[in-house]
Amino acid sequence: MQLIKLFIVKHMKMGMKVSEDEEAEELPQLVVTQEVNEKVWTRGIEKPPRKIKVRVTKDKDGNVTVHLAENQ
Repeated sequence: MQLIKLFIVKHMKMGMKVSEDEEAEELPQLVVTQEVNEKVWTRGIEKPPRKIKVRVTKDKDGNVTVHLAENQ
């Protein structure tokens, strides 16, 4: 799950760091749906799937949601 989150933050250009001036603003949130979580953990902690297909959406507030792809 940590690798998925790092990949999404990098490729969706989410500004996750807070400078002194931006403390009052809300940071964008990364939401991983329950479907993706269940797919990753289907075979347990020792044998996660090598690849999964996901669909990522970003709303106008900058929040990012990770969904499982349609054909999975």
